[in-house]
Amino acid sequence: MKKEQSEKLYSKAKEYFPGGVNSPVRAFRSVGGTPLFIDRGEGCYVFDADGNRYLDFCCSWGPLILGHAHSKVVEKINATVQRGTSFGAPTRLENELAELIISNNPFIEKLRFVSSGTEAVMSAIRLARAYTGKNRIIKFDGCYHGHADAMLVKAGSGLATFGISSSAGVPESVAGDTIVLPLNDEAAMEAAINKHKDDLAAVIIEPVPANNGLLLQDKSYLEFLRDITRKHNVLLIFDEVISGFRIGFTGAAGFYGIKPDILTYGKIIGGGMPVGAYGASAAIMQKISPDGNVYQGGTLSGNPVAMAAGIATLTECLKKDFYESLEKKTNTFTGILNSFAKENNLPFKVFSIGSIFWFAFSEKEKIQRADEIDSESMTKFNTLYHELLDHGIYFGPSGYEVGFISDAHTEEILSDAAKGICGMLKKTFAGSSPLRID
Repeated sequence: MKKEQSEKLYSKAKEYFPGGVNSPVRAFRSVGGTPLFIDRGEGCYVFDADGNRYLDFCCSWGPLILGHAHSKVVEKINATVQRGTSFGAPTRLENELAELIISNNPFIEKLRFVSSGTEAVMSAIRLARAYTGKNRIIKFDGCYHGHADAMLVKAGSGLATFGISSSAGVPESVAGDTIVLPLNDEAAMEAAINKHKDDLAAVIIEPVPANNGLLLQDKSYLEFLRDITRKHNVLLIFDEVISGFRIGFTGAAGFYGIKPDILTYGKIIGGGMPVGAYGASAAIMQKISPDGNVYQGGTLSGNPVAMAAGIATLTECLKKDFYESLEKKTNTFTGILNSFAKENNLPFKVFSIGSIFWFAFSEKEKIQRADEIDSESMTKFNTLYHELLDHGIYFGPSGYEVGFISDAHTEEILSDAAKGICGMLKKTFAGSSPLRID
């Protein structure tokens, strides 16, 4: 495929932006090569600056659950833009989106809109500290919660010890209030909570960890976290920026039947526009200014265009059998790939939940912790990635990233894609010719 325009645009972009991008993973450093510059999207496809068409399994990293440029979303956005793009004042649309969410979600009573998932998590942590009067946070290796200072932390030298900063510019004094534990380790959690409970404000987890592979947790482990935090008066935060409204309208909380104290959302509730939110019981949320003394504000919070896109998107998500259809399509797609790998004795497995999936170059039946991912296997993904691009299939450019299926992906398109990927897997592992997708 021709990539001259993407190459020219990337060369120019490097004059303007660090690494030529405005978010690191876009730079293709993990897989090598030149990032694609996307010109437009239509349904389940994206088109790059050179006019190449790709079947899109990135879906803007998850929010485009209806596909690109869905007619209802575009119509709602256009009608709203005609009235203005931003006011820094309340609008009717904020009420409409909030009612749509809260009336169909028994896990929150009040919420606050913000402009990103990172901002939602940052605000949720501040709220947890204020509500409990305590300072420390437990997070998990393999979960990502945005780039707020307290979350850019990796594990220290032992279990139940304070973390150390994983990014330059994060003071150790900030990192020192965050404790990083391995996932799926009840003993580690018990040790940490017993040691730090007197100054432990919250435990935060992606209930569906989907930023470092798809590390699906057992329901029993999530129930354990709920029980132990409640026992020790520690708040439990579910970061559902990815899983919220993606594996069901009530996200992982509804899927597992577990009520956390605070939830954070993003992605889908903006319908492709920048938005995030955090929510909880009315009692916890009353701590937020102006009702309480926890300050959090934002000029573009509740932006009318983002609210309009969210309303249009979530209205479609509430239609009968919407999520069941998505899951069925995903299971059929991943089933073809898993059956092929098994029949050919390939160390490859696709993990999935709802309409989220992940390619693992492994024979393991479960991968639930970051340290269970073989980093050497990423070389196989990198080879496959460029085969995929050459045959018109687009994924996020890292083997640690998950894929998404949208309502716009038809069964026929997914079946053809799966058959094509099987051929590319065969070439990746054995050097034979891949099937083409036209």
